[in-house]
Amino acid sequence: MGGVEERGFLKGSDRTGQECAAGSAPRPACLAAVPRGALAAPPAMPHFTVVPVEDKHRAEYDSVEGLSWVDYREPAAAPAAADAYDTVSSDGHGNHKENSPFLNSAEAGKGGDYYDRNLALFEEELDIRPKVSSLLGKLVNYTNLTQGVKEHEEAESTDGSKKKVSKSPSMGTLMGVYLPCMQNIFGVILFLRLTWMVGMAGVLQSFLIVLLCCCCTMLTTISMSAIATNGVVPAGGSYFMISRSLGPEFGGAVGLCFYLGTTFAGAMYILGAIEILLTYIVPQAAIFHPSGAHDVSSAMLNNMRVYGTVFLILMAVVVFVGVKYVNKFASLFLACVVISILSIYAGAIKSIFDPPEFPICMLGNRTLSRDQFDVCAKTIVKDNVTVASKLWELFCHTKNLTTENCDDYFLMNNVSEIAGIPGAASGILKDNLWSNYLEKGEILEKAHHPSVDVAGQKNNLHLYVLSDIATSFMVLVGIFFPSVTGIMAGSNRSGDLKDAQKSIPVGTILAIVTTSLVYFSCVLLFGACIEGVVLRDKYGDAVNKNLVVGTLSWPSPWVIVVGSFFSTCGAGLQSLTGAPRLLQAIAKDNIIPFLWIFGHGKANGEPTWALLLTALIAELGILIASLDMVAPILSMFFLMCYLFVNLACAVQTLLRTPNWRPRFKYYHWALSFLGMSICLALMFISSWYYALVAMLIAGMIYKYIEYQGAEKEWGDGIRGLSLSAARYALLRLEEGPPHTKNWRPQLLVLLKLDEDLHVKYPRLLTFASQLKAGKGLTIIGSVIQGNFLETYGEAQAAEQTIKNMMDIEKVKGFCQVVVANKVREGIAHLIQSCGLGGMKHNTVVLGWPYGWRQSEDPRSWKTFIGTVRCTTAAHLALLVPKNVSFYPSNHERYNEGNIDVWWIVHDGGMLMLLPFLLKQHKVWRKCKMRIFTVAQMDDNSIQMKKDLATFLYQLRIEAEVEVVEMHNSDISAYTYERTLMMEQRSQMLRQMRLTKTEREREAQLVKDRHSVARLESLYSDEEDETDTVPENIQMTWTKEKCDAEKRNRGSAVGSFRDLISIKPNQSNVRRMHTAVKLNEVIVNRSHDARLVLLNMPGPPKNTDGDENYMEFLEVLTEGLERVLLVRGGGREVITIYS
Repeated sequence: MGGVEERGFLKGSDRTGQECAAGSAPRPACLAAVPRGALAAPPAMPHFTVVPVEDKHRAEYDSVEGLSWVDYREPAAAPAAADAYDTVSSDGHGNHKENSPFLNSAEAGKGGDYYDRNLALFEEELDIRPKVSSLLGKLVNYTNLTQGVKEHEEAESTDGSKKKVSKSPSMGTLMGVYLPCMQNIFGVILFLRLTWMVGMAGVLQSFLIVLLCCCCTMLTTISMSAIATNGVVPAGGSYFMISRSLGPEFGGAVGLCFYLGTTFAGAMYILGAIEILLTYIVPQAAIFHPSGAHDVSSAMLNNMRVYGTVFLILMAVVVFVGVKYVNKFASLFLACVVISILSIYAGAIKSIFDPPEFPICMLGNRTLSRDQFDVCAKTIVKDNVTVASKLWELFCHTKNLTTENCDDYFLMNNVSEIAGIPGAASGILKDNLWSNYLEKGEILEKAHHPSVDVAGQKNNLHLYVLSDIATSFMVLVGIFFPSVTGIMAGSNRSGDLKDAQKSIPVGTILAIVTTSLVYFSCVLLFGACIEGVVLRDKYGDAVNKNLVVGTLSWPSPWVIVVGSFFSTCGAGLQSLTGAPRLLQAIAKDNIIPFLWIFGHGKANGEPTWALLLTALIAELGILIASLDMVAPILSMFFLMCYLFVNLACAVQTLLRTPNWRPRFKYYHWALSFLGMSICLALMFISSWYYALVAMLIAGMIYKYIEYQGAEKEWGDGIRGLSLSAARYALLRLEEGPPHTKNWRPQLLVLLKLDEDLHVKYPRLLTFASQLKAGKGLTIIGSVIQGNFLETYGEAQAAEQTIKNMMDIEKVKGFCQVVVANKVREGIAHLIQSCGLGGMKHNTVVLGWPYGWRQSEDPRSWKTFIGTVRCTTAAHLALLVPKNVSFYPSNHERYNEGNIDVWWIVHDGGMLMLLPFLLKQHKVWRKCKMRIFTVAQMDDNSIQMKKDLATFLYQLRIEAEVEVVEMHNSDISAYTYERTLMMEQRSQMLRQMRLTKTEREREAQLVKDRHSVARLESLYSDEEDETDTVPENIQMTWTKEKCDAEKRNRGSAVGSFRDLISIKPNQSNVRRMHTAVKLNEVIVNRSHDARLVLLNMPGPPKNTDGDENYMEFLEVLTEGLERVLLVRGGGREVITIYS
């Protein structure tokens, strides 16, 4: 390939000018490329031989890959910069910059960084593209900050000097995730309702209920783990994850659902605590007492309302006064839960050989409520006299053994006692396998127990144990589901975790596995140890008002009663602590304007107003007063939240956004969809009307946030829908610059066509297809020179050719061919106007100008540099694949090899993102990524390597890390030689152009006027340097003109002699030193790499330095087979955040 040379590498000052003079050094290494026929002799004998070169044919200008032949020379009238190497700044007018520690001009050093020999090529831009070492130094403190609920960009906006030194997060998986999740999952339902559920549904259907609910939470946890490990998740839990994954509308809707769910959970826990208190601990504390047999339930509900309100006020005060006390007692509450569960297992084991005595009194096959009598018999013997028992009195309304007023069922059936806890060895399990659902008011009966079926008196129903609500599989699902919620406890604490990306998945999944095993084993133990009628007895009336779980526990029922009371109180406090913070996070995001007041709080950040609203909403739950009615409500809100967590993961996976790189690998979109389906099914199974209400609430919040007064557009069917969706999407994209997470390379590929309108370098399209992997925007642009009216057909043919080539190379995108009088203007138009609305390109792919050294005419490389300037001015990223013909086709596979990234200065993270995107394609998939960065003398290379490894870990990018130390060695003689040759070549070409221009200015054009007019139209913008004349010219000479010509020739010869006295410009020497040293290191480490990615230095503002710039790039990339030069667009393109 033209422009790619070979040279030997000699380090330090091993190479001297004498080696070149003596001929011992390789010739190409001593002599930079010079125009054809012009060679420099050794310095000892300064002599130049000038051979006239004929004007180039038009086809030879076609040396810029990716472009039609163009001239992109700056006008002569442009003001010259003081330094020929002043670079174009990417930091510009009105350019949106993210407030982050990556591109921060304010913190760039002005000292040694600017004049570092090893980074001289990049020194002009170190204010906007900092050294990697300084970037990593800032990252160390940046990523360890305990994040609040605000965006991470806001966290960095304050002045660093004002920041307090934050405490380093130190919680591990056990304390930070596993135990909090366990505490949140185990709750009131386990102790108060699980036995009742097993009795009603039977062991088999109970297994199914537990399995459904646990599968739902497990699949949601897998999705949540993927989202939580896709970057640093600040505190905010599911709200933060969903709002950042699916946008503010979904985030706000689901966040409020999660908030309402947590708030109602607080109400449910308080109701559970009151139920335990008034039913099992101090029944005499009841304020309202039933006035009659049928008034029991209403009196109980009123007691729950009064005590529940008192408890709620007390808990709200505790949370308001000191939330730290709630967190301190969390471990105590968890201990209560664990001890209670262990006592159940201990009691189950003991029941095998010594079952506890809890006899149940049966009248026929009906269960009697034991709290109203003591002896389970119709008659008792007292002083050798048979007298009526208390039971006889209750059924016959007399103390005599008369039967006139007796209940018929009582007279016809015998009274018997059976064991309430037969024990695990009794074989009771087979009786409890099947369901036994009851309607409200039905008497609990034992199947297959001897009885005579006679109608009894209705006024005696209160003596039996009755079912208080109608039960079914659906009802039980809604009541049980809250006992598996609480899986978000770990992600809510992510700011306090040492390694959240590892702890959240491991801790949460272990917690779910543990709790699921406990639930499954409890269902089995309850079914195997406890009599069926006792299981169906919700409040323990048959066992003398004992908590049914307590009857099985060992050593005493009080262990579970007291333990469950405290754990339920603790869970209520936790809910009242977490819910206001969630509301505060939503309010601070300002996506729901009317909630702004709840973003404020006490001076220390405690959400006072949010706590007040939470208490008011929880009071609504307490006024419902029934645990069985509140549980399905919060089930709806939690299921809605989990549904959207699964949806977020599925959408991210299917869209394959570049930022979607979870460290947790065991997820799949199908699992997320399955989890979403189960959530939706459970919502409608448990309560279809609650499900519709919850979805309506979420939908209203969504529409409120989204509301912008959208116009209707009437169209035809699917096409109308597609057009409307496309228009809507484009308008949404137009609203603002994309967030860093959504940034992906939207390519504008500048293609070159040959004279037959065929694509000259099809591998550019191949590279584009490999980079995009079918996702995002790709525009293929080309310029045809001429008049639009005359060359329209040619443009159409060119467009069709490009589309055919795009199909062959599997490039999904759009083609745009522009006709312009000057190709240079066409390129500028493409860069400015391609795309529509928010779907615009942000990256330009440009070919390398091969053979620019051999070309006498400067257009070949001036076009290239002009396009680089154009993209920089437009704040676009630039990719220059060098030696693109050697790039692999789509049919090749690299089964091994490396993609090497040389990260010299940080300009937005493009170097990190591009290899990751390439590795998504099958060609590059098996290549390993290596990242090299350069350490200077004053850098700590060991610390840099650690920081870089940490940075890559948080970016979720797997790569080998290596820090290359570059010492400030003396500038070698070879560098001086190379710089000198470069400057001599530039000076010589300038002299040749000047003498030629002087000669041509004397010419009088007589013939071929049409030709002259055509040339003026083609080259009018470059006549200051390279005016072109027709081949046949007639000249008229006078004596004065002849003398002037002689003088010109004499001065030209003198100028050529002056070339050998040139002293290299020190700025150029430093830049050449950088290029030589970097190239030496890169070739040494990456000579066998499949692809080398490298920062591309910026172009000079002043065109005097253009040719030197090209030489520096050549030196920088010599000896490398495939190089991708990368130049960022002045914004961040990669982030460590979710």
